[in-house]
Amino acid sequence: MHKEKRVLQSGACAVLLIVVLAGSDAGHAAPLLKQIGPGLYAYISDNDTSANSTFLIGNNGILVVDTGLDAKEGGKLLEKIHTLSSLPIKFIVNTHYHRDHQGGNAVVGPSATVISTDWTRERTLSVIQSQAPGSGLRPAEVTFQQQLTVHLDPYSAEVYFPGKAHTSGDALVYFPQHGAIAMGDLFLTNSCPAMDQGSAEKWIQALDHVLDLPVKSVVPGHFELATKTELRRFRDYLNDLYSQVHALYQKGDTIEEVRRGIHMEKYKEFRQYEKYEATFADNAAVIYQQLQHH
Repeated sequence: MHKEKRVLQSGACAVLLIVVLAGSDAGHAAPLLKQIGPGLYAYISDNDTSANSTFLIGNNGILVVDTGLDAKEGGKLLEKIHTLSSLPIKFIVNTHYHRDHQGGNAVVGPSATVISTDWTRERTLSVIQSQAPGSGLRPAEVTFQQQLTVHLDPYSAEVYFPGKAHTSGDALVYFPQHGAIAMGDLFLTNSCPAMDQGSAEKWIQALDHVLDLPVKSVVPGHFELATKTELRRFRDYLNDLYSQVHALYQKGDTIEEVRRGIHMEKYKEFRQYEKYEATFADNAAVIYQQLQHH
């Protein structure tokens, strides 16, 4: 019971973990708006405490994936969008329930249809109920369990649930005509993730599936725009860590012994944030707890 409580605490903290994950590193990168295909753009936030976004401009409207931390960050994103198009924001896809990915919904698309997994909507409603009025969060009007396609002629966006991974209700957004994908926090460029109530084992499988897609541009939840090279590196990190933890767990090591016993020196360039439980050891502890409840 005590260990289960630790998992839940870790999951609850994750609402804020990624939000403030890189606070000490803020300002290291300039704002970046990069075209990654016809009508498709990656918005790499200049505030690492706010999520990256992706937007697709069609003939009659715009789809946005994730809207940032709050009204201020959403406003910055909207300003960039308006430098390219005056078409309405018709759809917003939220990759998961953490505030840094959906706090700008009301500003970016007050009339847009918000889309998420069923689980993300329910979790968002719980967060809203637990907070004081005026949180600014706007839950999805359209939800799905497995997959849906948004048609934004002449393009489309395939939104799908890859299985429990970072959270229990993540969504990935694949742009087949562009060879691009928006990953939410299933992928952070050269960084340890903060782990929520998901599944590291299925997370690795989800990354393998993405690596099998004809993808050239990978938009991470935070930090620099990436390619399959960085995505594969992140996948290898999770896989190596999972394998080590599994072996130590099978050997009968305690969670503290596992935290001390892993060897991740080959990933020394990865960002780690001890204050926010986003380190090699913290990731190992969450995997250990998941194995206990497997």
